[in-house]
Amino acid sequence: MYSTVFVTVPDMDTARNLARKLVERKLVACANIFPVTSIYTWEGNIEEDTECIVLLKICTENFEDVKEEILRMHPYDLPCIVRYAINDGHKKYLEWISETTGQGGI
Repeated sequence: MYSTVFVTVPDMDTARNLARKLVERKLVACANIFPVTSIYTWEGNIEEDTECIVLLKICTENFEDVKEEILRMHPYDLPCIVRYAINDGHKKYLEWISETTGQGGI
């Protein structure tokens, strides 16, 4: 099984560092980084900040390890780390995720 993991970080440098370390450790096959404006409530105030989204492609069985590594490296007190199951996709791409993270075939 495969998943994407959605993570927000404060800036591009943090996003690149996080993504590179997770890819180097073979916990994720690929990371996409997007700049974004976030509007949210924090400590009773409505905040608006620029952030980056890091979208990670993983084998689902790696999620707990991925989450722990993100928590270890993340600068936020309460980081957004959300996993979404990939229910279907291009078979060769999904196989590539498995091969890249050392998880074998589908």
